Amino acid sequence: MEGIDVESKDEALKSQVAIRCARAAMLLSSLKCSPKRRLDSPNDLEHREREMKLKRDSEDLRRKLVRERVKNRKLRLCSVTELLLQMGILMSLWTLCLIIAFKFL
Repeated sequence: MEGIDVESKDEALKSQVAIRCARAAMLLSSLKCSPKRRLDSPNDLEHREREMKLKRDSEDLRRKLVRERVKNRKLRLCSVTELLLQMGILMSLWTLCLIIAFKFL
């Protein structure tokens, strides 16, 4: 008989705990979604400042990334141009050497 009473008490406690958890979850969700939250609270202001700082930092990092990409493109273009110029000079020198060599033959 005592085993049945203990089990029913355990089940009653479990159901009470489940009801309390459900109520707490509903309360938290209503607080989270509430449009009438005070925006002047210190935690909210700190949160907003932190958000704005993170946003500024991310924008700064994006700008730096774009600058680096543009810089890399310019470097690539300059290196290709330099390579073509060097090849042109080399071909001109070889042509000059061949012309001089064939004149003496």
